[in-house]
Amino acid sequence: MKILVAAALFVFSGSVFAEGLEFWFNAGQSLVSNPGLGTDQPCTTTALCQGIGASSKDIQLTDGFRFSLRGDFNTKEHMGYEVGYAYNRTQLQYNDAGGSQSGMAYHQVMFNAMFYATGQDAKIRPFGTAGVGFATFVQPGASAAYGGGSTKFGFNYGGGVKFKVKGPWSARFDVRQTATPKPFGLPLASGWFRSTEISVGGGFGF
Repeated sequence: MKILVAAALFVFSGSVFAEGLEFWFNAGQSLVSNPGLGTDQPCTTTALCQGIGASSKDIQLTDGFRFSLRGDFNTKEHMGYEVGYAYNRTQLQYNDAGGSQSGMAYHQVMFNAMFYATGQDAKIRPFGTAGVGFATFVQPGASAAYGGGSTKFGFNYGGGVKFKVKGPWSARFDVRQTATPKPFGLPLASGWFRSTEISVGGGFGF
């Protein structure tokens, strides 16, 4: 979390040069793809794991809910930047143990460029976005506040639309996908973990 605070201070230290500053709260769903994290079976090589019937999906993450806090600032008529934090609540599912589940979370920090189809005075502002960041996956019983979890760096991309409602208040809709390497370093883990955000939110600007 110290990294997030330092990054936010750095980014918003330049907001005095921005033409508009916005703060947002979003909530919605996290839909995961390639969710298999590997196996917890006692094997050290792929051949040995396959020999005892282990699978890359012995342990996986499930879909869940999420909320996020975002700060946007506009540097040009059709371009801006965003820093955000998201909390995702999911289940760690043990397919090799009858599908039993344990609740866990993963935290995301993102730094994005924002590209708008319309100008700052428009009531409807479709946008595309892309950026980098990291996710910290916190296994059941651990705490990110005390250094627990597995942190992986990755990227995200997507788009959405912002709507001016009244005065400083606005609403937004986002669809994004975040990709990171698999956490925890389990045997048979392969590919990247992908989480797709579908969310709505509200905020204010000045």
